[in-house]
Amino acid sequence: MNLKLIKYLLFIIMVGVYSCKSNSGKDNKHVIYKGIYSFGPEVKSFKDCDNGGEFWVTDSAKELELKYSQLNFEKPYLPVYVEVEGVKIHSGKEGLGAEYDSTLVVNKLIKITKEIPQDMCK
Repeated sequence: MNLKLIKYLLFIIMVGVYSCKSNSGKDNKHVIYKGIYSFGPEVKSFKDCDNGGEFWVTDSAKELELKYSQLNFEKPYLPVYVEVEGVKIHSGKEGLGAEYDSTLVVNKLIKITKEIPQDMCK
């Protein structure tokens, strides 16, 4: 192999490694999210109070859906205020969450209440 080709390959490898590092911490960072959560047979959605973004929800903590059901609503899909720790990822192209751009993977439930703070979430 000639020296020019080796330099080119090294450059490509360095660019690839750098771009992997810079993207890895961007979307996969654990963050506290505060917003409105709705749950029912075909909907698990979250609306962020800070920016109004809407996400599909995956409950990896297995607490969010349980605590929601323990609030004893007579109907599904009634909104509650939640504070959760989670990671935002891109939604898949198939399945119920496909209509959302992003999915919020909940790792920890911090707070859930029927009382939605009007000053925070509109």
